[in-house]
Amino acid sequence: MTDDPHSADQDPPAEGHRTVDSPEALKAMAHPLRLRILRHLGTRGPATSTTLAADLGENTGTLSYHLRMLERGGLIEDIPERSGGRERWWRGVRGLDIRRPPQEEMTEGERAVGRELDRLRTEEDIQLARRFDAEQAGSEGWMRGSRGLSHLTKEQLDAFHDEYLVLLARYAHGPEDAPEGSRPVLLRWFGVPAD
Repeated sequence: MTDDPHSADQDPPAEGHRTVDSPEALKAMAHPLRLRILRHLGTRGPATSTTLAADLGENTGTLSYHLRMLERGGLIEDIPERSGGRERWWRGVRGLDIRRPPQEEMTEGERAVGRELDRLRTEEDIQLARRFDAEQAGSEGWMRGSRGLSHLTKEQLDAFHDEYLVLLARYAHGPEDAPEGSRPVLLRWFGVPAD
């Protein structure tokens, strides 16, 4: 799953991928517990509100509400063949290419939601960078990173970003189809002008 601040009118997503560019999807993600739910489903696989409540330290009523918000945003889906009675099994929707609507098409409230999502994600990225710094030496090769500097045009930066998304899709596996010996690995890329 990617979150791209570019417009959704770029090249279509790769085969088997679906673009989500609604303000509802961004609103669904812009909550700390919902991000934790998405992370849990992405790393551990399908779960019920009961199993999520136990793993995340929340009550089932709270989890049920947030699961419905994520479902409305198109980010998770229930698994009918596993669900029975009142118990619903949930999984993250695979192959999503999450793009922000163009800024000029968003209301001020929707832009505020986007800023909140950015804030939450930045906090997470800072924690990951600190963890990388503290644990990389003892990670037995499981923590890898690279830094670089290049002089790029805006078009080249866009092309680099699009190629990164293609590369990410090529290596994307969920918990259900992950190769033996794999682990969930958080990947990040962003480009920032140096001047």
